[in-house]
Amino acid sequence: MSDSSTLAGKISCHAIWAQDGRRLAEFYAAALGTVIAEAYPDEEGNEAAFALSLQGSMYVFYTAKSFKATRWPEEELPFHLDISFDDVPAAEKQLLALGATKPAHQPGGESWTVLLDPSGQPFCINASA
Repeated sequence: MSDSSTLAGKISCHAIWAQDGRRLAEFYAAALGTVIAEAYPDEEGNEAAFALSLQGSMYVFYTAKSFKATRWPEEELPFHLDISFDDVPAAEKQLLALGATKPAHQPGGESWTVLLDPSGQPFCINASA
């Protein structure tokens, strides 16, 4: 039995904002080999949030028309995703074809590659462990 003062939560949902939540959800669904599981409406009934379910976690991509991506690397990131692939060069090529871009600033050396998703938010790709 655990001490009632000790928290032991589990992250069940990762929420990510963008100017076009559907476009970002489609990008990450393709990158992660899944599909959009559900769309949620805003107060006016328009689809505004798009959910992916992956490995027991949900990722929800929200449309926020006033969203502006962090100007990385000039500004610090509040968070970012790391995605592992068996074949990193092939994954990079496919992600670029899906709409990612590769910034000139690459601080990971041989360990990881930074890409920007279609909303301009950085994420890293690396080799599977």
